[in-house]
Amino acid sequence: MKTEMIKFAGDVPGNAIELRVLRFEGSDKSATSAYLQSSLHGGELPGQAALHFLVPMLKKAEAEGRILGNITIVPQANPIGSNQWQAYQHMGRFEFHTQVNFNRAFPLLPDFDTSSLPGPDAPVALAQRLKAALLRLALPHDIVLDLHCDDESESYVYIADEFVEDMKDLAIALNSTAILAWDTTADAAFEEACAHPVLQMPQSERNMKRRAVTTVEFRGLTDVYADMGKGDAEGLYRFLVHRGVIRDESVKLDTEFKGLVTPLSHVEMIRAPEGGMVLYHVEPGDVVEEGAKLVTVVTTPGEPEGDITLTAPQAGRILTRRSLRYVRRGDDLLKLLGAKPSAVEKRPGTLEA
Repeated sequence: MKTEMIKFAGDVPGNAIELRVLRFEGSDKSATSAYLQSSLHGGELPGQAALHFLVPMLKKAEAEGRILGNITIVPQANPIGSNQWQAYQHMGRFEFHTQVNFNRAFPLLPDFDTSSLPGPDAPVALAQRLKAALLRLALPHDIVLDLHCDDESESYVYIADEFVEDMKDLAIALNSTAILAWDTTADAAFEEACAHPVLQMPQSERNMKRRAVTTVEFRGLTDVYADMGKGDAEGLYRFLVHRGVIRDESVKLDTEFKGLVTPLSHVEMIRAPEGGMVLYHVEPGDVVEEGAKLVTVVTTPGEPEGDITLTAPQAGRILTRRSLRYVRRGDDLLKLLGAKPSAVEKRPGTLEA
């Protein structure tokens, strides 16, 4: 394994950052290559834990000559967001200066040529240079896995429609409960930016059985434990073996995905009609019928007549919920995976800000 440090000048003097990149060189130039990054939102750590346990497995495979394709690992993809704290609380989702989500506004390139992207010391804002560097690292690879987590959640993956059928093997390897299938997110998340050049190619040239681009949601923010990290690392390793990046005859993968494949249009985002205290009646993994109680928002404590109870607009499975128990009007509370399109008007782009 080789370690590379990419240095970026700060937006003002004295605020430089470094991006640590781990590289494993494959022995077969024709083999599938892979890029994995975590913590693009700074404090989302389940993916970072998975990579922490995956890297020793890759070192062992490297020592035994079993790494066939090039592998690039970026365990802490966002040094800017990792260092954003206020009043003892970590805030790594949005850049403080612009309030832009770190996983939005990536360049959408027409092909795999990254020469037009700004370099680490270009005269543009640091966040733009960091995003450009991550794209420059990722795009040469056939497989791109962006490891995230939700708030309170089951394990699931976001996959572009064109990739879904050939990427069920990833969901199987990771024991994902669901695949959320998207056709366009319109806000240029990292996954979309990495899929975009592929989707501009003629279908006959895409070779989708070789390619994989996705956002992995490894459960919730507090699901950071050694056993979970090791299990997720084993899942990533199984996938890399299955795709021919690593050779390991002892690893086998089931062929049937038993979870849900749900278009984003079928995801019910349950939002708070008013602010107040939240009392949940369900948790991730629950299967509910239409009309079932999901959550009660207490608007005037001590006066139950002011309570607002939200019910399931259709039957489905609870995928996620917010950990906050005190919310503002319009806040997201739950994701429910339904079998039919939601009747609620969707905000443009991805499900959440």
